Amino acid sequence: MTSLVWLIPCALALGLLGLLAFLWALRSGQFEDLEGAGWRAIQDEEPGDASSPAENAEKPRPQ
Repeated sequence: MTSLVWLIPCALALGLLGLLAFLWALRSGQFEDLEGAGWRAIQDEEPGDASSPAENAEKPRPQ
């Protein structure tokens, strides 16, 4: 019974800490672009290639 005296406040404190962490993530924009990382992972372009696909089509590719 004495263990409940400290288990209940610990559980409430951890729940409050989780809620605060979620609210911080929400306000800092962590959930703004949910699909962007998934689309960036399957893009065919090289990471350092900032030119447009039309410019790449005009350049001859080395064989």
